[in-house]
Amino acid sequence: MTALGAIALLVATGAVADPRPGSTPEVAATLAEARVLINQGKPREALTKLEPLDPGEPRVSYLQGVAYYHADDHVKAIDKLKGVVDRLTEDKVEHQEAIQVLGLSLYLAGRLPESVPYLEQTRAWAADNPQLAYILGNAYLLTQKPELGRASFARLFGVPAESAAAHLLAAQMMVRLELEEPAYAELQKAIEMDPRIPQAHYLLGQAAIFRGQLDLARTLLLKELELSPGHAMALYRLGDAYTREARWDEAIVALQKSIWLSPYFSGPYILLGKAYMKKGQAATAEGMLRRAVEYDPNNKAAHYLLGQLLLQAGRTEEAQRELAVAERLQAEPERR
Repeated sequence: MTALGAIALLVATGAVADPRPGSTPEVAATLAEARVLINQGKPREALTKLEPLDPGEPRVSYLQGVAYYHADDHVKAIDKLKGVVDRLTEDKVEHQEAIQVLGLSLYLAGRLPESVPYLEQTRAWAADNPQLAYILGNAYLLTQKPELGRASFARLFGVPAESAAAHLLAAQMMVRLELEEPAYAELQKAIEMDPRIPQAHYLLGQAAIFRGQLDLARTLLLKELELSPGHAMALYRLGDAYTREARWDEAIVALQKSIWLSPYFSGPYILLGKAYMKKGQAATAEGMLRRAVEYDPNNKAAHYLLGQLLLQAGRTEEAQRELAVAERLQAEPERR
């Protein structure tokens, strides 16, 4: 599962300094120093500070778990927090933070079903936190609970949970998570409830292209453009559908409109380069592909097509440079 990057904590975290039964002033001072280090963004230093302390002490394991979370070691954070989360009830803030961090760590470790109960508990005191609503919504979708996911995103975006807008939002999140079939169902429901809702026909049209259903794709994209004439991405995908059918003139018209509306996106330039190559307009094709490379230097398709065009023109040295870049970019994901 792809990590979402740094996730800020939702609860306030103060210094841990008050002595508890069985805790010496020295231990309390060390815990307070470790908390300061965590708050300063130095979780590894905090772990070093905590290392001499007894890990059987709940507040020690708790702070170690929080430090491991901030150090992006979510598995160790889970190990430290699982056994102590229910032993911290004397301090409401500590208990809440342990629940929250455990939920987030389980989520980021890909243990989604286990994460949901802790994230739901966090919602009890952070109901209006947008980040929590987003994370919990994703967790629901990825654990096949679309109704709960839709409700979470509806709260996040301030729309009724059973509205067409909520179905559309859920579909958009599903598309991001590559949940294609559930997204399709949500989009159909959104259109059924509101035939003129923006974006839904575009998303269905895009899915139809990926499935090779080009006639359906064009119908859906043209419907989106009827509702939103300035939808640059719908024009781009319409041009994409035309290029797949080798309808070069129609593709060029749609793609040029897309560029006029959104001039810094490389996709239409690449397809225009391909279309002009097919029409034998090499100079125009080169200009389009060079613009694509300018806006997206790491696009392997742009470099590859430009290299092929330069080879056809007998400009071997330039072509080899572009093809070498395309080959390097092609190999990069394998090294990650």
